[in-house]
Amino acid sequence: MLLDRVSEFLSQAHHGVLTTFRRDGAAQLSLVSCGLYRDGVGFTTTNDRAKLLNLRRNPRCSLLVSQEDWRGYVVLEGQAKILSAQSATPKELRQVLREVYRTVSGSEHPHWEEYDCAMQLQRRSAILVVPERVYGTKT
Repeated sequence: MLLDRVSEFLSQAHHGVLTTFRRDGAAQLSLVSCGLYRDGVGFTTTNDRAKLLNLRRNPRCSLLVSQEDWRGYVVLEGQAKILSAQSATPKELRQVLREVYRTVSGSEHPHWEEYDCAMQLQRRSAILVVPERVYGTKT
């Protein structure tokens, strides 16, 4: 369970740096647009990205979420939960992708059907980083 002040920060900060681990153990850093989602932070990615391939092999990760000016940040260390066409029903995946969009953008999409089609064509997955440890300037 995230502390209220951490949840408040994560609901307003959407710039993230995700650390995953390559097959050889080296760190792989990726920029992501992310947002508070359930008891963690969510973002989407396409199925051909290194971050997703790394997370499928090893779900351990760290996600630094920062304010735009980089002065305030929170780091979530934990495990990634992947929701994809292989692990969720089409309805579940559509709902999660929409919810991640809402939390990252802070708004509703003007054409959900078009959004759903684009997510399918891009073969997008939703990633939820579930923290085991949280630290930073906003904790």
